[in-house]
Amino acid sequence: MSQLDPRLTAARPDLASAELRGQVEAERFVEPIDHQAICAAVPIRKAPNPSAAMDDQLLAGDVFAVLEQREGWAWGQSRADGYVGWVEAACLSPDLRPIDRKITVLRTYAFSEPSIKSVPSHLLSLNAGFTAGRREGRFVEAVGLGWVIEAHAAPLEAMAGDFVAVAEAFLGAPYLWGGKESLGLDCSGLVQMSLQASGQAIARDADQQEAALKAVWRDVTDDPERARGDIVFWPGHVGIMTDSEHFLHANASTMDVTLEPFAEAEARIRAAENPVRAIYRQP
Repeated sequence: MSQLDPRLTAARPDLASAELRGQVEAERFVEPIDHQAICAAVPIRKAPNPSAAMDDQLLAGDVFAVLEQREGWAWGQSRADGYVGWVEAACLSPDLRPIDRKITVLRTYAFSEPSIKSVPSHLLSLNAGFTAGRREGRFVEAVGLGWVIEAHAAPLEAMAGDFVAVAEAFLGAPYLWGGKESLGLDCSGLVQMSLQASGQAIARDADQQEAALKAVWRDVTDDPERARGDIVFWPGHVGIMTDSEHFLHANASTMDVTLEPFAEAEARIRAAENPVRAIYRQP
């Protein structure tokens, strides 16, 4: 168990996923039952309590492997990025719909009817998924969620051409620990959602992302010149270069997604005894 990342390991002393049999010790092992997120964004919390810290989120359409349910909460693991925790069971459905569309704009409403004058049902964020149903005028039915402007969605295989441009669209979005939606996200959530929109799956937290990119991207930490798309890592923090001088990141200093001169950000973070650890560039 000591070699397994507890954030990504569906195991407790009393309960673990059957796939971990032989790797961890637990009183009992159970087969997970997949459920689907039916709310716009679902917090994954440390404990079955609405006041517990949020570590991650499910977006609409994401699948959550449930190992236990109790008192309105489900404990399990996100199939989207592997995070383990508790989610409110009311936002999960055991009926899995085949996801064939995704939201491609920062946010858009799912309306109760195919009319902009109807009551909104959900506010969906970038990368949320849904099953496309009927079409009427400008709208496509997001089955179980409402009606979405069809131009705000695309087939799953559609990819953004520039992940940095995706990240730039989040400029000014509020900072929220554990968030990865347009209404609030943290530093690694910004990187994860931007890369996902461009077809590049990556882990949830900054240290996990650093380890993943180290294996496949070019290390330019010692290169004196920065470039658009460079991803910069500090211990516990990450952000994206938008050009040779400017840096975009969700941060707790300004409490939003900010674009600032990299030299200023680097000096401020270094002054807090947190020097840059690595910089990676897409090959």
